[in-house]
Amino acid sequence: MFFERSSCPYNDDMDLDWMSYALNLATRAADEGEVPVGAVLVKDGVIVGEGWNRPIALHDPSAHAEMIALRAGAAALGNYRVPGTTLYVTLEPCVMCAGAIVHARVSRLVFGARDPKAGAVDSVYDVIAQPRLNHVVEWSGGVLEQECGTLLREFFRKRR
Repeated sequence: MFFERSSCPYNDDMDLDWMSYALNLATRAADEGEVPVGAVLVKDGVIVGEGWNRPIALHDPSAHAEMIALRAGAAALGNYRVPGTTLYVTLEPCVMCAGAIVHARVSRLVFGARDPKAGAVDSVYDVIAQPRLNHVVEWSGGVLEQECGTLLREFFRKRR
């Protein structure tokens, strides 16, 4: 069975609102000294999970914003799979997070800034649309890209 790479256009108002929410979560990460990435998992217009980067605070290399949001969403829905959900994240997911997104059966991914060094959706790798996988995630990138990118650049500029 062959799956084509699946990109989808974004829904202006809804996607902008949820990405703004994720940006607020990313700001919380920055305030805690973590890389400013935020994520919110939405089903039928309702938040089922949210998270911000916390690997330093939790002493957990897997505590990326997406992973925390997926864990919370799975717990809220009572299922390790979260079909019918959209995950909004301020930075293009890494390989680990992209794999979790596929395994969780997220229906749609919307991300802000692209990650030219480790992006696993469009920039460096294409993890979520591999033909050998049994689930393909629709995705949109670049939603509030300028705002998401600025938050990351400012965070790293201050640390140098």
